[in-house]
Amino acid sequence: MTIPLVVGIDGSEPSLEALDWAANEAVRHKVPLHLVHAVAPGQDASDLVAAASERVRKNAPTVRLSSEVLHDDAASALVSTGRNAFALVLGSRGLGDLAGMLLGSVSLAVAGRADCPVIVVRGEAEHRDARFGSVVVGVEDGEGSGTAVQFAFREAHVRRCRLVAVHAWCAPFEAASEAPPPSPYAFGAHHRAPAQVLDDALRGPAEQYRDAAPVSRRVVERPARQALLEAASGADLLVVGARRRRGHFGLQLGLINHAVLHHAPCPIAVVPQI
Repeated sequence: MTIPLVVGIDGSEPSLEALDWAANEAVRHKVPLHLVHAVAPGQDASDLVAAASERVRKNAPTVRLSSEVLHDDAASALVSTGRNAFALVLGSRGLGDLAGMLLGSVSLAVAGRADCPVIVVRGEAEHRDARFGSVVVGVEDGEGSGTAVQFAFREAHVRRCRLVAVHAWCAPFEAASEAPPPSPYAFGAHHRAPAQVLDDALRGPAEQYRDAAPVSRRVVERPARQALLEAASGADLLVVGARRRRGHFGLQLGLINHAVLHHAPCPIAVVPQI
């Protein structure tokens, strides 16, 4: 049985945007779509789930659809369901979040705890509706982005669009009077040359997806947050990797992932390192 794409729903507008995005994603990958809604014990969620299911059937009638109501807090319910998921799709904010928040507390908690890729649906309609024909992936020096690169290649392949691989680096501290803060994407004297980082990260997946569209490579000397957000301004999806915490449950999101989760102009996928 094919594992499903899971989407969290709560009736909010960002949740409906995530639902529509997830339905299209399920069609692309030919996987089932599973709707999850978390409520307190004793609450009735039948109308909300029925309305969400009808919305999917109207917009994506070919999707194999199922739903589930869990009596748990939303983050725990989604993380638990995501242990057997193709990916988890969430809105940028929920009903309980303040209107001015850039990213909801549930979305951030799930992105830092899930075992599968988590996609937070952000941005205006032009970014959510795949009008740019571009997937962007951040590539860091080391092993942290290997699974993310593989995920990005697969997304670009099913979308039949271009893939933009971005590696940002900063000069060694001694070469600058005002050096930027350390970054997992940063280039130091003991690391490989920036262009080599990209070549090494892309080589394996490029062989696997050799029939896909050509890959655009960008090596930029600036903080990774700026480079990724700039590239995402013309993207349908931004993909970043996340290392697992040593000896602890969950993922090490770091400053860069927090920045793009809060500010990305398009949907963003956080992919755990395997």
